Amino acid sequence: MTKTNALRLIEQAGIDHEVREYELAIEEFTAERVAELVAMEPEQVYKTLVAVGDHNGPCFAVIPANTELDLKALAAAHGERKIRLASLKEVMPLTGYERGSVTAIGAKKPFPVYLDEIAELFDMIAISAGAKGIQVVLKPEDYISFTGASVVAIGR
Repeated sequence: MTKTNALRLIEQAGIDHEVREYELAIEEFTAERVAELVAMEPEQVYKTLVAVGDHNGPCFAVIPANTELDLKALAAAHGERKIRLASLKEVMPLTGYERGSVTAIGAKKPFPVYLDEIAELFDMIAISAGAKGIQVVLKPEDYISFTGASVVAIGR
């Protein structure tokens, strides 16, 4: 198993977790397919998106695999009038992660994190472990306390 920076940080913090690995060709890559491969419901597998506001800069939006990001709700949570998704070419310089492996844990810079409120309905959620093909399963409250995430309604 690949030991990512995110996994090292989770282990150092003593957070109880499980690692689930999967194989998926890039052309088939969707969060819903990842959920299927790690044997979890799409509502429990979270994709981490990077958004950029006009005034407060970048942030992470963490939403269930089967939802779309509500940009208006994220903008309001981040104190912005307008917010946009970061372009693919912006993601790596901002986070240190490539598409499909973005996570707020161990990112290049500690941007604010907004987690969709539905996460709190589950005992466990899965997030990227910082590399393609690896998900880390942990309690939502551990993710929230470790990342400092604000819990808001940002998925639709």
